[in-house]
Amino acid sequence: MNRKTKVTLSPKQKLEYAKLMVDEGYTNKQIEDLSGAGKSAVSRWKMQYIAELAGNTATNAAALTEEQRKIQLLEKQLKQAQRDNEILKKAAAFFIRDNPNLK
Repeated sequence: MNRKTKVTLSPKQKLEYAKLMVDEGYTNKQIEDLSGAGKSAVSRWKMQYIAELAGNTATNAAALTEEQRKIQLLEKQLKQAQRDNEILKKAAAFFIRDNPNLK
């Protein structure tokens, strides 16, 4: 049994294949043949696209749709800002504690 070579596709390419399956009625097998990807990857793209259309953001994979990619980017920026804010709070408390003029 020979293994397929790993196919690396961009999120944009995966989106196009998912659209073909969901919107145009292509079968998973047809997309496997077109893309060179395996069964599980093709199924995952389809399920992820359907979930993103329903408004669910993928947590463990790069989003396929532009809207969901923007949401992922904004969530990442928010988490970074929250971490930065926590560090600043701790630093301010540290300097206030150690500065005799502020006591």
